Amino acid sequence: MNNYITGATTALITPLKNGTLDEATYASLIKRQIDNGIDAVCPVGTTGESATLSHDEHKRCIEIAVEVCKNTNTKVLAGAGSNATHEAIDIAKHAENCGVDAIFSVSPYYNKPSQEGLYQHYKAIASAVSLPFMLYNVPGRTGVDILPSTVKRLFDDVPNIYGIKEATGSIERTVELLAKVPELYVFSGEDAIDFPVLASGGKGITSVTANLIPDMKANLAHAALKGDFVTAKALNDDLYDINKVLFCESNPIPIKAAMYIAGLTPTLEYRLPLVAPNTENMKKLEVAMKKYTIVGVK
Repeated sequence: MNNYITGATTALITPLKNGTLDEATYASLIKRQIDNGIDAVCPVGTTGESATLSHDEHKRCIEIAVEVCKNTNTKVLAGAGSNATHEAIDIAKHAENCGVDAIFSVSPYYNKPSQEGLYQHYKAIASAVSLPFMLYNVPGRTGVDILPSTVKRLFDDVPNIYGIKEATGSIERTVELLAKVPELYVFSGEDAIDFPVLASGGKGITSVTANLIPDMKANLAHAALKGDFVTAKALNDDLYDINKVLFCESNPIPIKAAMYIAGLTPTLEYRLPLVAPNTENMKKLEVAMKKYTIVGVK
């Protein structure tokens, strides 16, 4: 029996205070995820502003996640992505040494490698560690698409590559991946289509919205994985409005603003070139949030 992560996972925001990592708030946010049934937290992915964190900050985020999740039922699926393969290997090794449960790695951004380049990149990172390893495909942000044929090749050739966070926004892509690689663990990387991905055979979700509403996201994933598609669809439908507004500007701009509006973070800071949402979008967030019960807010 494998011990692969399934279910509801959260793409954690990285709270900042006076330009630096707010470690106390970060730890409290992770504890809130644990308390609300999230199966794994995902530090330093796209939502965690990994592209603008220093390597030391990136590594510290992983360390804190491991510390807080220790002796709980919530695992750590750590981000170890870079457009330089040697940097991704360094982060992946650090994550393994920290004691994370698994690693996910975004496809190299900006330099647009070929499919062969992607294969060699992922083979090198995954082979440098012994942990379960997930690919992370988000072509809208990286400029490169890990094609199903490359996913199959990696799955077949590299023993610890077991899954993919799939964020093309295409249900057809999930169907194609599972038709070609039935044993692949496909995670939804797009909040709006969590239910159809799970209903098509996906094994989990990696959610932005779960930062704000972890209980509903956990219930959605758990219901779908039990085959209770009526409950899962109803939750997915209920979450439509908040899922939509949380992408009114580039992620993680809206989710960090929503967490601040809710009082879950004491400050609203980003790393340039990201800045706070405009006034109109802040209002949209406030209106949408009133429709939901946000747990843990005093």
